[in-house]
Amino acid sequence: MSEVINPEYDAVIVGSGPNGLAAAVLLAQNGLSIKVIEAEETIGGGTRTKELTEPGFFHDVCSAVHPTGLGSPFFRTLPLHKHGLEWIHPKYPVAHPLENGDAMIVSKSLEETLVRMGRDGKNYRNLVKSFVDGWDYLSHDFLGPIRIPNNPLSLARFGWFGILSAKLLANSMFDTEKVKAYFAGLAAHSIVPLEKSFTGSFGLVFATTVHAVGWPVAKGGSNNISNALAQYFKSLGGEIETGNQISRTSELPSAKTVLFDLTPHQIVRIAEKELPDSFRKKFLKFKYGPGVFKMDFALSEPVPWSNPDCAGAGTLHLGGSFEEIAYSERETWKGNHPEKPYVLLSQPSLFDDTRAPEGKHTLWAYCHVPNGSDKDCSEEIINQIERYAPGFRDTIISTHTMNATEFESYNENYIGGDINGGAQTIKQLLGRPVPQWDPYKLPAKGMYICSSSTPPGGGVHGMSGYHAAKSALKNEFGIKV
Repeated sequence: MSEVINPEYDAVIVGSGPNGLAAAVLLAQNGLSIKVIEAEETIGGGTRTKELTEPGFFHDVCSAVHPTGLGSPFFRTLPLHKHGLEWIHPKYPVAHPLENGDAMIVSKSLEETLVRMGRDGKNYRNLVKSFVDGWDYLSHDFLGPIRIPNNPLSLARFGWFGILSAKLLANSMFDTEKVKAYFAGLAAHSIVPLEKSFTGSFGLVFATTVHAVGWPVAKGGSNNISNALAQYFKSLGGEIETGNQISRTSELPSAKTVLFDLTPHQIVRIAEKELPDSFRKKFLKFKYGPGVFKMDFALSEPVPWSNPDCAGAGTLHLGGSFEEIAYSERETWKGNHPEKPYVLLSQPSLFDDTRAPEGKHTLWAYCHVPNGSDKDCSEEIINQIERYAPGFRDTIISTHTMNATEFESYNENYIGGDINGGAQTIKQLLGRPVPQWDPYKLPAKGMYICSSSTPPGGGVHGMSGYHAAKSALKNEFGIKV
């Protein structure tokens, strides 16, 4: 990007997902003129809510439960509650049902959870308590680029356990199948085989957030997260334009800097002429992970769980034992569609009566599938729910589905249905999107990447956008935050 004389804006953000909006907010807070450009007619990226099944049934299209949203160091500094964002905490953050009506029910209270874990409670406490107690300061290290940590001893301890595979960590720490299965459900959010190194870190982070901040839903839907960010941004003087698909940098208004809330392959297409050949090749080698098959339900009544306590959980992990979940994730990574996939499920209308007509309910579920899959996995998901809630089929009024290729059509950032902005492998955890000290700065004047393809990766936390905006403020405007 060549030197711009008398630019129309200080910065332009391409993409209005939580990271793009977070970047826009931080830049606007520092007195800069900012414009956000969104390809779709509505803002939000992965935080949109729509009537997908029936009138009056509001479904989160992508993200639904937000531990890192509430736990985000940047979001915690913003007056989002004044702009309509209200968090709702289910009775239990998460449950993991098992056979014969058994289930691992997890409370936000660590002490209550330890009692339910029986003889594994002591080791679980030893594993997570220090991270739970230190979340307020550790979250800055967890949700940022690789740097000299603010809390080196705590982070070193986290790294000691986190570098392990989820399989090795669970087998070395826990005796009961119930607790091992619960840990597998947490670690499988990585969408990486549980035998691979560093998958233990995902289990640790998600276990920590359960007790440190909880797993809340946004009242009225996830769109209220992006709406609150947008309203606050506009109150700072920012501008948002929707319905404008950018295909070349020449289509952008003049600005001193541009931040892309996009993945590497998209940036190569848009900024092909500005990026050096060597860097374009690196970006084109960026690896995307498995996709998802998403299913939304309009229900006549709550899910009839065999274990009634599951009705108090906002999120459920369905997949059986550790071995079953590990097999499912391994097969997906190999490009196969397992018969009994690991299913993530949220039942927000049990706690938020704005989501469905009185007496009726919404249900949100997805499973992992190979990247680019066009397979309909409806029966597999329904079977997994029915496995732990006999009679579930009889509660279904209607459904809406999106396969992996449809997810990419819906949001171009979801390459092949990958909702994390890139595979969360060891290489791409340590050097995301490419290995360099400042992962947000592109080798083109004034250009930055601020999407989940940068640290800390997937999730509705805005921290990728925050760190990218910090880099731009320092490098382009001489402002240190």
